[in-house]
Amino acid sequence: MIWYSIVVVSLNAGERLTDTLKSILAQSCREYEVIVKDGGSRDGSIARAKELLDAQEYAGIRERVRILQQEDSGIYDAMNQAAALAEGNYILFLNCGDCFYQVDVLKKIREGMEEKAALHADADRPRIYYGDVYEKKTGELVASNPRLDAFACYRNIPCHQVCFYDRRLFRERSYDTAYRVRADYEHFLWCFFVRKAETVYLPVTVASYEGGGFSETLENRRVSAAEHKAVTRKYLPASKRLVYELLLLITLAPLRRKMAESSKLAGVYQRLKRLLYR
Repeated sequence: MIWYSIVVVSLNAGERLTDTLKSILAQSCREYEVIVKDGGSRDGSIARAKELLDAQEYAGIRERVRILQQEDSGIYDAMNQAAALAEGNYILFLNCGDCFYQVDVLKKIREGMEEKAALHADADRPRIYYGDVYEKKTGELVASNPRLDAFACYRNIPCHQVCFYDRRLFRERSYDTAYRVRADYEHFLWCFFVRKAETVYLPVTVASYEGGGFSETLENRRVSAAEHKAVTRKYLPASKRLVYELLLLITLAPLRRKMAESSKLAGVYQRLKRLLYR
């Protein structure tokens, strides 16, 4: 049985690809498949990944990993290509360099899903289950908002490394590759506002997030800000956007972001945030 499809997109990722694969293959729950989508690496990373899979310790699970090597137009096109092949009930996207936080993450998520199943009024409604993340850059556990509403979606959604998407959401609509940096954000808002997917928080630290990736360069941060405005205009009326922006200013959002990114202040900030969420 395939419960999870874990998508890893790769392009000249070096050892970061094998690090991510090792963390997946170490999971105690084996109800998964892995789809590695490579856009044409020339650094030998795919060859090393294949060597890893040939190791005797992975003899019983290497067939769970598929490596797709074909050209793509960027990270979101690569994700779309992989998601189109997914056979699992839920899709998780892990970037190269990101790893599962512990060996029993998938087991805990599955148990959480089954525990919450009895509480769902509409059994056929698509869901996005999500958890928390550990940031390698700051060395801190970052709690996700346990209740997502329109304001929470405007502020910030859980990173895709901790989100388990009902596969049907990607069968109905893939990432819009017109967005260079915020396609995952736009897709999440479509799931939430249009498809009415239910978002369900599970108190599990899912991934160790490497940070410093594609969306965090100075240029892409500028693009991200512009695309955030475009996406929120698409899904939220001007009156709500104005109220939410005022709330962010009143609650010192720029200062809080600097605290969250600071190696000296991140610990204090994240502990306060976890206390607030509780």
